[in-house]
Amino acid sequence: MALAPYASDPARSRGRQHEEAGGAQRGPRDVFQRDRDRIIHSISFRRLRHKTQVFIAPDGDHYRVRLTHSLEVAQIGRTIARVLGLNEDLTEALCLAHDIGHPPFGHSGEDALKLALAAQGGFDHNAHCLRTLTLLENAYPRFPGLNLSWEMLEGLAKHNGPVTAPNWAMQAVDAAFPLALASWPSLEAQVAALADDIAYDNHDIDDGLRAGILTLDQILSVPLVARCWETVLARHPGVPHERLLRELVREQIGVMVNDLIATTRANLAALGLADADVAAIRAAGRPVVAFSDAMREDERVLKRFMYASLYHHPLQLAAADQARIVVTDLFAAYRAEPALMGAAWDATCAADEPDRSRHIADYIAGMTDRFAEQAHRRILGDGPGDGPTVDAG
Repeated sequence: MALAPYASDPARSRGRQHEEAGGAQRGPRDVFQRDRDRIIHSISFRRLRHKTQVFIAPDGDHYRVRLTHSLEVAQIGRTIARVLGLNEDLTEALCLAHDIGHPPFGHSGEDALKLALAAQGGFDHNAHCLRTLTLLENAYPRFPGLNLSWEMLEGLAKHNGPVTAPNWAMQAVDAAFPLALASWPSLEAQVAALADDIAYDNHDIDDGLRAGILTLDQILSVPLVARCWETVLARHPGVPHERLLRELVREQIGVMVNDLIATTRANLAALGLADADVAAIRAAGRPVVAFSDAMREDERVLKRFMYASLYHHPLQLAAADQARIVVTDLFAAYRAEPALMGAAWDATCAADEPDRSRHIADYIAGMTDRFAEQAHRRILGDGPGDGPTVDAG
């Protein structure tokens, strides 16, 4: 399929930070296809299998984790990119990699690391994604990181828009390979950002219903959900309601995707792009990939409902507090005795701040939920009470 003039063209890539031996390529893949494959084969991507999406360390096999969420985001993102004529491979790579910077226990773990690093510049999962992929992954003999393309790193840095106040980790990545942080990113990155929203807005409902935390009556208080439910009932008369819950989720995703595509096409037409120069996208001063005003408000209402009814449910907030205790305890233990991290991490642990604390945070952020829980039990004995919790997508 031919790329639209406003798509990211692999032939025009700004390249990679590190020159690769002889410029050799394995097979016929272009630069963005290789980025995608480097993500898929990375250790950090595999760890997403045991990192929180909604429920912390879920016992049930059917609940989503960061890995399955990322695959679902990639499916939605690639569909949108194909319809709009964007680069599907870059979009898919961004979707697959967007959550790699999350520590164990999702935002609960991130809150604990932010507090632990308060005097050393803090912690941000998006910046840590860049740090992981440019420094901490060690898949190649001649350079650190995965040596991803400029377009891939730029998209990961700015998929939610320009970065006006980068933290220390983002500043370090940008200093080594400037990513034009003040401008808007590619359309592929903008698609990845909203594909993420569409995925967790709807799939978290599915998990909440499955867990019995949400009920059909509750979610029907949300106007978008109620409208989609009426459509589903009209399409499948007489079918038991419990058989229609997943159909409801699919309907909502379709409605949001179709709205995004129509709105984005209108925005592109208004920009009047006529050639392969995508500078107008980055200089637009606003996102070009977007929902309509009505859908944007519907999505805000849905998110408010999900925070009140699922993410901030009292029982789940209590469990999230327990998760923060695990991360806080581990940070303190490693800070006092770095050897507990193992020989390799102990040997590279600096004596001075801020490098010492940032190094310890790197180690903890790479943990899965279950590894963190096991480490806590091993080092500190029986930890806080176990059990699932929820965490905003």
